[in-house]
Amino acid sequence: MFNLERWQEIFETIRKNKLRTFLTGLSVASGIFILVILLAIGQGMQNGIQKEFEEDAANRISVWTGVTTVEHKGLNPGRRIEMDNRDYEIAEGKNREQLEYKSGVYSIWGGLTSYKNETGSYRIEGVRGDYQFLENESLTSGRYINQQDLDNYEKVAVIGNRVYLDLFKGKNAIGEYIEITGIQFKVIGVYTDPGGEREETRIFIPLTTAQRVYNAGDKLRSLVFTLQPEENFEKALAASEAFTSQLENDLKTRYSISPIDESAVRINNSLENAKRFYDLMNMIRWFFWGVGICTIIAGVVGVSNIMLIIVKERTKEIGIRKAIGAQPLSIIGMILHESIFVTAIAGMFGLVFSLFLLEMVGPLIETDYIRNPSVDFGVAITTVIILIAAGALAGFFPARRASNIKPIVALRDE
Repeated sequence: MFNLERWQEIFETIRKNKLRTFLTGLSVASGIFILVILLAIGQGMQNGIQKEFEEDAANRISVWTGVTTVEHKGLNPGRRIEMDNRDYEIAEGKNREQLEYKSGVYSIWGGLTSYKNETGSYRIEGVRGDYQFLENESLTSGRYINQQDLDNYEKVAVIGNRVYLDLFKGKNAIGEYIEITGIQFKVIGVYTDPGGEREETRIFIPLTTAQRVYNAGDKLRSLVFTLQPEENFEKALAASEAFTSQLENDLKTRYSISPIDESAVRINNSLENAKRFYDLMNMIRWFFWGVGICTIIAGVVGVSNIMLIIVKERTKEIGIRKAIGAQPLSIIGMILHESIFVTAIAGMFGLVFSLFLLEMVGPLIETDYIRNPSVDFGVAITTVIILIAAGALAGFFPARRASNIKPIVALRDE
């Protein structure tokens, strides 16, 4: 219920203590401001990491091989392991129902490519049709590699947007022929990639064609898979971990690699990477909450000290109130109202200013690891609750002291 007299008392108290109220209010406002900005930075870091993961399929599992570093079954270290089509067939056959997309990859680095008078050096990759989804690519024109291209060893190519701009200068590319390391390929598609220009400087050709024209036999540089979606992140993570463990064991068994050799077979699981990053983000977010809360507590201590001074200055007034029948709860309510009002007004100012700043500046921030720092509605509501709790905490001890003042002692106070 609105009590005009109570609000008049609050404003009168603030008027009499302008400087002290301003300074303590500033500390509370700065505490809320710092908390909101820190939480926004935490969200911006999460946005940046999510953007990095968007470059490829969210649950991508990549496998490649290297050189053995551990002796095993009489075989010396230093053996170079090379996968082949059989490895792809075994993995695909064992996990056919579990797999969503899959492809073997044969890469050629620095393939000299030309079209008429334009020339460039790009990475050439022999892939299967699913690779478009494994790389999260979008076609801007034409089509991607299909099974017929693989079966017939077609000399066709899907080029990245950067390659298209370099060689064709914006002109039509579909149906045109480009020369890759001296071999003619027909352009059937142009793609864009969320990873930007770096990922768009590649040319994809059918895997079977790459193995044939580059004398690779049945060799593969890498295997790439995604698993069928699960109900939640935890189930998806468990399924991907089980799959990678089985795949690693199969490859090490086939090539007689020591179980403790970490260099011969390497597997990158994007879900495991995501979990590590998200766990780190949660730690950072909790750290930011801690810093912000500590800053607010410093402001609360200032408000509490102000209220203690006010109680001291109003000792006689409080004594008169109690002498004419004011209950302790009434005295406590009076002090708490003033404390909550000061913290709430100051805190709301800090909240509104921080939200305004984020609204204006946030969308302009786009670095590799921080993108569009912002806070959601839930965080704003939480800060409001913190403000009210902080105000009540700041006024509690002064209010309890005021309620314990004896009228006779208060009336003697000078």
